[in-house]
Amino acid sequence: METLQADEIFKEFKEHSISEFFKKNRQMLGYSSPVRSLVTVVHEYVTNSLDACEEAGILPEIAIKISKISEGVYSVSVEDNGPGIPKTFIGKALATILAGTKFHRYMQQRGQQGIGAAGCTLFSQITTGKPVYVKSYTGKGKAYSCEISIDTMHNKPVVGNFTEIEVKDGARHGLYIEGKFGDVKYENSDHGVYEYLKRTALSNPHAQIKLTDPEGKETVFLRSVDTIPERPKPTKPHPLGLSTNDLLDFAHVSQSRKISSFLVETFVRTTQNKVNELKELAKNVDFDKDPRTLTWNEAEELVKAIRSTSWIAPDASYIIAIGKEQIEKALKNILAPDFMSVVKRKPQVFRGGIPFIVEAAVAFGGGAGKKTSEGYEGNVMRFANRVPLLFDSGSCAITEAVKELDWKRYKIDIETQPVSILINVSSIYIPYSGVGKEAIAQEDEIINEIKLGVMEAARGVQRYISERVSANIDRNKYKTIMRYADQLAKDLSSLTNIDEAKIRGNLEKLVAKHYPKANEDGDEEQGHKTDKQDKPEEGVDEQGDNV
Repeated sequence: METLQADEIFKEFKEHSISEFFKKNRQMLGYSSPVRSLVTVVHEYVTNSLDACEEAGILPEIAIKISKISEGVYSVSVEDNGPGIPKTFIGKALATILAGTKFHRYMQQRGQQGIGAAGCTLFSQITTGKPVYVKSYTGKGKAYSCEISIDTMHNKPVVGNFTEIEVKDGARHGLYIEGKFGDVKYENSDHGVYEYLKRTALSNPHAQIKLTDPEGKETVFLRSVDTIPERPKPTKPHPLGLSTNDLLDFAHVSQSRKISSFLVETFVRTTQNKVNELKELAKNVDFDKDPRTLTWNEAEELVKAIRSTSWIAPDASYIIAIGKEQIEKALKNILAPDFMSVVKRKPQVFRGGIPFIVEAAVAFGGGAGKKTSEGYEGNVMRFANRVPLLFDSGSCAITEAVKELDWKRYKIDIETQPVSILINVSSIYIPYSGVGKEAIAQEDEIINEIKLGVMEAARGVQRYISERVSANIDRNKYKTIMRYADQLAKDLSSLTNIDEAKIRGNLEKLVAKHYPKANEDGDEEQGHKTDKQDKPEEGVDEQGDNV
């Protein structure tokens, strides 16, 4: 066999654009199976609309229309009432991968990578050869329309058929986008577009969403609340969770003159007093030196000191979760369960000093769970920054946390009972396990916090089930005894000459006194958890102010 020299081998060495990479690896963006691919398109456009509306301070109204063109080919249009996109940015926003307003900001948003909408443009292009059509209203009396595609060789937008549009109503604003997509399929299933939008409405009760399916059927998910969530604010990383490499990355780009000032200026909850504590623990670190000269060994010692120190938890105001009250209203509006228990945990941090908040809800009865041929089974609804996660459940931190719980301890059988478990993880950065953003990486801190939240919510349902079982026992005993009340009252009346009805009434009061729950309705007030606090069980923490 002939031996090749290095020069011969490296003749084939080439540099490729990120667009070319995803063109060959579209499954990494979520475009794998036909059903999942269609959901991915809807997901990317809807999340962009929600983010845009909220950042502009607008209650979202989103209309999605899906039409079948031919077998495996569908048209998807999404229209919102957001601020629109300025014409100077339309190409980069919708047809340049890894470009956008989100990746570089240390701030909570649904989208993170600047891939989603551009990925849809690429998918349309490689499956039907068609560009996407866009119409943008900016609220200034003018609008424009155009067609957009991607130059995959250079990862650059190609904008064609640009047309200025006069708008009679100058106040109109929003974005309309339509694309034709191949290798897709519309399906009414637990992993289809309808289920995705239903869960989106559940986790975004302030949004109104309309779906027109390929059969022409319209479904409107009405908003449950009229309050726009607070706008997320940029924040800084928390010291806990930092690795040695993380600390070095921050230090080597710092403009601070000293390591002490670098720590105070770069991280939250870091004061001069806290720096003084770190000085006592990290004896070999010169806190007066330039942070850009920090070495690996010094950073490693500093990280150990940080982990040995008690820190105040991250500021929750920088993370906008769904909210306990909003979850209750949304669950009542969409699932109407007999009972639900909702928990919002305090903020914690995971790898890289990134803060996050877990919300957990357990809904029982009513429309909760999934109907099966044999009855019911439970279902887990996963969310990240209020975005539904329908696929890749097996590799998700949420699934892992739910699977590890002993549900029988809470008198819950998730295989046979009508129970829905809702879990939302909110953070300025969600550590997805893949570019498709359908599963949260199994970080230990996140899994543990999810377990604590679900256990706390499950205890509320446990009390409800116990009280309901107790009431059923009392009712059965009451009915059994009262079955003989008429004959007993008649016999006692004949022996004592006391009125039979009076005896019957006294017997009924006597039995009811011994079984007080017998005449209760059995279903407590819908949708509320009691305020009674249990002692924490083993493995459950009492949330304090410190991490």
